[in-house]
Formats: sequence, C-alpha cells, structure tokens
Amino acid sequence: MLKIKNLSVKVDEKFILKKVNMNIKDGEIHALLGPNASGKSTLAYTIMGFQKYKVSEGEIWFRDINITNLSIEERVKLGIAMAFQSPPAIKNVKLSLLLKRIAKEKSIFNMKEFSLISNLLEREINVGFSGGEKKLSEIIQIISLKPTFVILDEIDSGLDVINLTKIVKIIQDKLINNGVSILAITHRGDILQFLDPDVAHVMLEGEIICSSKDWRKPWETILRCGYEKCKECEERELLTN
Repeated sequence: MLKIKNLSVKVDEKFILKKVNMNIKDGEIHALLGPNASGKSTLAYTIMGFQKYKVSEGEIWFRDINITNLSIEERVKLGIAMAFQSPPAIKNVKLSLLLKRIAKEKSIFNMKEFSLISNLLEREINVGFSGGEKKLSEIIQIISLKPTFVILDEIDSGLDVINLTKIVKIIQDKLINNGVSILAITHRGDILQFLDPDVAHVMLEGEIICSSKDWRKPWETILRCGYEKCKECEERELLTN
C-alpha cells in the first residue's frame, strides 16, 4: 500500500526527517508515536505532498507508483486522505457544500453518521466548531472521499473518552472494515487501545528508533520512562533480551 524508503526531509533548509523507512500493507493499521516536534506531522505532510516539505533523499511509493514528486491533488485522486490535527476555519463556505463537492456518490448522505453532524452542515466550515466537532467533520469528509489510505494526525488530541469512542467507531465501521489502511499519529496514545494497530513505530528527533508488531511493548516503555528516555530504555531492553 505505502512504502517509504530512506526518506529525509527539509523544512526551511533544516533537516526534520532523517532516513525514515516504513512499509504499510493493504488493510494494516500502523501507529506512529512520538512527542511534540519529533517529526510525526512532518511525515504526514510529506506523504500528502505539501510543498513546504522538501524531500532531499529517498522515495515514497503508493501502490507501486512513485508519488515523491506528485501534487497533493494527484495523491488524493490515487486514494490518499488525511484528517488534520488543527483543520483551518473556512468562512463563507458551508460544510454541506464541501461534502456535496467531494462526495463521489449521493447515497453517502444517507449514512446514519451524517446525523451526528446535522447541526454543523449549514454552518461555515470549522467556524465556532468545538474540538470534537472538528474531528468529526474531518472524519466525515474523509469517508466522503472514499480513500484507500488514511492518515489520522492526532485524532485523539483534545477529546474525552465519549467523543473518542464515537469517532473511533465511525473509523472502524466505515474505514477499517472496508479494508482501508491507516497511519495513526499520536503522542498521547489514547487511540491505541481502540485501534489495536498491527505495527507501532516510535519517532524521536526525526528518526524512527524502533518498530514493533506488539504496540504495547513500546507504549509501556514510553509510559514507564517517558519519551525523553525511550531510546535509552529500548536499547537497554534489547541488550537484556
């Protein structure tokens, strides 16, 4: 589905990502853990193709297509979508209009999930939305696009358990159950127990320092030692095993 090979990325001539490798298969869920400013969102924006993020080395492949130099629009058309951590407010554009423009078929508006945002449809996009409403709107927009690969950037940030449970259920029903591959970015880790990812990666200072098929192992290390000690703890555990 998605293969990242030795990816190094600059922002304003400063290296943010350093030789990142990742291989996400069809239908897999991967979690990317790391503290703030570790490079997680930079990886997401680079996968999406934002021009500010300059690839200086390496490649990004999506379904056997080299997308390293493709535009955002071309990547979205291939089936890549992203839920942003802090989506912008867009004045004078109603959410209902945006959804009508991006939905590929009218029947999508019959989904019961649309009742959850019925009070938002005739409002300007993200103008006065609560944190939970923004997250919900982002997920509905993604479903309307019918992607095959989705990046969730800090989808659990700022949500209480009730709202997180509600959003994760939609993600499971409409994305995961339809075979959509997911990269879930988080520093809090609240979403891990809900998604139960196939692989968890830990990123520090722009590098993936470990990857595990048991997400509990790195997460328990982080909870025990904190991100600032994560690398030391991981090295120590490797030496003792």
